[in-house]
Amino acid sequence: MHYAIEPKGTPEGATVRYDIDTKGSTFTVRAFTAGLLAAFGHNPTIAIPDLNGELLLNSDTIEQSSLRMVAHAASLAVTDDISAKDREEINHRMHTEVLESDSFPDIVYESSRVSASKTGDGQFWVAITGELTMHGVTHSQAISARLSVNGTTIRATGEFSIRQSDYELRPVSAVGGTVKLKDELKLSFDITARKQE
Repeated sequence: MHYAIEPKGTPEGATVRYDIDTKGSTFTVRAFTAGLLAAFGHNPTIAIPDLNGELLLNSDTIEQSSLRMVAHAASLAVTDDISAKDREEINHRMHTEVLESDSFPDIVYESSRVSASKTGDGQFWVAITGELTMHGVTHSQAISARLSVNGTTIRATGEFSIRQSDYELRPVSAVGGTVKLKDELKLSFDITARKQE
């Protein structure tokens, strides 16, 4: 059964804009090694600190809600506890050889369909269908999230996977070839968005 999400104090049927709180949100990418270091479990984690966007939430008909997020490719950075030299090399290769951040500066996700099921007071399980554009390639991408609505704040958490090959990305190889990444990437998010008056 689908439910409307009704923030307190919002007239029924109104569409309310929530802007992503960049500082209060985290979005990370987990890569998995396939080279010699795979046996040691060294799976790089990459942060996406420069993320913005908006959620237009229709409190009467959730299916009419929409989401748009933009991540700036140049902001992606490895966060692992590795040597400064290795981190610099991986970041450099990621931006120049994989993401080609100068040519494709934005990673964009736009929803085409949203539905939600209520799981508790102010708690929802949300299914989003949309398109992810990265490296000049656009693919359909489904995202599931746990959503909490608390007055003027929305918090969404979840994870999903993508394949680098779908976006014509070449998995990075670094540190003398000892670090090679598998095609699949796992993305995790904990996003806070705040109601705009």
